[in-house]
Amino acid sequence: MDFAFIITIFLIGFIGSYVSGMLGIGGSIIKYPMLLYIPPLFGLAAFSAHEVSGISAIQVFFATIGGVWAYRKGGYLNKTLIIYMGSAILIGSFVGGYGSKLMSEGGINLIYGILALIAAVMMFIPKKGIDNVPLDQVTFNKWIAASFALIVGIGAGIVGAAGAFLLVPIMLVVLKVPTRMTIASSLAITFISSIGATVGKITTGQIDYFPAFIMIVASLIASPLGAMAGKKMNTKVLQVILAVLIAATAVKIWIDIL
Repeated sequence: MDFAFIITIFLIGFIGSYVSGMLGIGGSIIKYPMLLYIPPLFGLAAFSAHEVSGISAIQVFFATIGGVWAYRKGGYLNKTLIIYMGSAILIGSFVGGYGSKLMSEGGINLIYGILALIAAVMMFIPKKGIDNVPLDQVTFNKWIAASFALIVGIGAGIVGAAGAFLLVPIMLVVLKVPTRMTIASSLAITFISSIGATVGKITTGQIDYFPAFIMIVASLIASPLGAMAGKKMNTKVLQVILAVLIAATAVKIWIDIL
């Protein structure tokens, strides 16, 4: 196996996982397009949309473990939010991950484009005063949270993402959860979601194991480092970075689809 290939895949995994830990997303929003476009750019192996979604699914599983571990102290993990949204997204992501085998390459990319577009629009909606609420006084509608998580899970399972790039704007805009609690809890929910997506992809033979292994190693190193950086950053800065990232990905995917 080409050394340049190993280094390229490792760097994609490292960058994606660092951002994942910092912003509370599984990192697929970045790694999906990077895996699809960067290796062919350097004349390396080109992955199909099915292979990319499979590698993304298994890699997100490991990236989120590192992020959750870094956020385990400080009251940032909201257990009620994690249980309700986690259970719903696990069911949805398994259904989506298993059903994706029946979809075409174009269909998977289209679903990804729609999800990224919705997430991008939501991230630019003003979020006033959500970070002024003390962490132990945060309240939200449990059934609205679970319903959104189920829908996100199905779409995310199809593209091999864990859906955090959509969960984060839903938690900020709809449920009004403070930024740091959103980041920490979404990493935990994303970890649960990635179990369903990973099982769905493995049972239908959609995972290329060698690049997936390289991405996993990169994730376990980079994700806790990103989470430590995220704890120190201003919450407004974190929101802006996330919004720009999601918007840029949505634009790139839609240019390709159209």
